[in-house]
Amino acid sequence: MRIGVPREVEPGERRVALVPEAVSKLVGGGFEVVVERGAGVAASFPDEAYREAGAELADQVWDADAVVKVRKPTSEEAQRLRGGQVLIGFLEPLSDPAGIELLAQRGVQAFAMESIPRTTRAQSMDALSSQATVSGYKAVLLAAECLPRFFPMLTTAAGTVAPAKVLVLGAGVAGLQAIATARRLGAVVAGFDVRPVVKEQVESLGATFLDLGVRGEETAGGYARELSEDEQRKQQEELAARIPDYDVVITTALIPGRPAPKLIPAAAVARMRPGSVIVDLAAEAGGNAEPTEPGEVVERDGVTLVGLTNLASTMPFHASQLYARNVSALLQHLAPEGELALDWDDEITAGACVTREKAAAA
Repeated sequence: MRIGVPREVEPGERRVALVPEAVSKLVGGGFEVVVERGAGVAASFPDEAYREAGAELADQVWDADAVVKVRKPTSEEAQRLRGGQVLIGFLEPLSDPAGIELLAQRGVQAFAMESIPRTTRAQSMDALSSQATVSGYKAVLLAAECLPRFFPMLTTAAGTVAPAKVLVLGAGVAGLQAIATARRLGAVVAGFDVRPVVKEQVESLGATFLDLGVRGEETAGGYARELSEDEQRKQQEELAARIPDYDVVITTALIPGRPAPKLIPAAAVARMRPGSVIVDLAAEAGGNAEPTEPGEVVERDGVTLVGLTNLASTMPFHASQLYARNVSALLQHLAPEGELALDWDDEITAGACVTREKAAAA
């Protein structure tokens, strides 16, 4: 099976779908890999590293048996795909039905990385989790950069400096990474999640679990169920009362395919101390804080709101390395020993597939 790795063309996207480490393992497992020249340069992987790993370098890679990407293909790229070809990437099946329909019309066998089942068998392919790890880490660095205070407690000749207080809303992969990173930087950290099952995970990282009296169950996919209107109102009221106690708030609440829940109203932001920071990891879906502006860093009532999107791309080396391991695991699942063998009764294959070749679907 011949794998094509094109250069990402989405503005600001610096990741690459396969890194030399992954290429070497795939080539050793019976695959052929062709990489578009310059595909990994933005992530600090030069062409020569791919050549040494066993890849072929080319000016175009779209005639390969399978094309692996980070972001969904543009309409122009989609037109270069042919029937029966395999496509792997973040394809946005819940938010871009037109793009999925175009792939279906082309007869492409498309596998969306965000549709990988969140099961034990599929853990090595879970790209949502791997990229959330990067985002959670980077969120804390952004907060530390914007905050006009130290994170750790310092004892100096001029006296003692109190540590910053950080609140992380949402204890999924990104939230737990943010908690751990903020703790490493010396902050006093609290975490909140409507799922009581994560309380032990928050506390195991040295943080305090913030109990707001709002409880929600965990869905089969590991996400919190959407709260009722009354529960959302109570949550907002409790958060509005607690948030002014913190110097930094990092929000991570996302529901796949839905607008981000509004956890922090503008009135609560106005009550925070001047110089406080909110890093909104849900900005791509509209944001958890009401005043968040997706893609922007703004100041409201003396509070800095960081609404930057695609944080994983700002750390492209390790983000690409982790993503490449996810993609490689999926490729080896779909094509054992380098030969495509799609088992539609398998929960991973069927669950990740968002379009199928017309003949295969008949």
